[in-house]
Amino acid sequence: MPDVVRCWGSSGGLHGEYHDLEWGTPVHDDRILYEFLVLEGFQAGLTWDLVLKRRENIRSAFEGLDPAKVASYEGGDIDRILASPGIIRNRRKIEAAVRNARAFLEVRREFGSFDAYLWKFVGGKTIDRQLKTFKEMPAFTAESEAMSRDLKRRGFSFVGPTTCYAFMQAVGMVNDHLVHCFRYKELKSARRS
Repeated sequence: MPDVVRCWGSSGGLHGEYHDLEWGTPVHDDRILYEFLVLEGFQAGLTWDLVLKRRENIRSAFEGLDPAKVASYEGGDIDRILASPGIIRNRRKIEAAVRNARAFLEVRREFGSFDAYLWKFVGGKTIDRQLKTFKEMPAFTAESEAMSRDLKRRGFSFVGPTTCYAFMQAVGMVNDHLVHCFRYKELKSARRS
């Protein structure tokens, strides 16, 4: 798509593909929501480009990021993941992915799905910020602060308000594509249908 206007990302590479196909698209699949929660936790203090480059290796090391499998991991599994090539080797983040899988399963038991729990923070529908510039984009919001507080109360970690906001952007709980971006228009019209 060489002639389209994007808010960020080029037409090629992982970053461009992520922008064009994933970022801001509403996600309601529990496994994918868990994956994005893990990826956003791994991103803390790093660049999203690095996470995208290591995403497939992270998926592989965590056996497809199936929360039920990850929840069963113990010390040997964490050591195995730490030894995996091409991942982000941070013991605290790996342990958080396991702890978060266990908390995820508890939330799913309580609410029926992780999706039902998460989307309540935005009233069940995407928040459309209608941003014209990146300067207007917040680092966190009241919704991401509420989500962060509640996730932490439930035993999740690496889920601060900024991480939660980035997660909300990634899974389409907010549409922060700039209004001149072709994806903004696509996502907005998809919500109407």
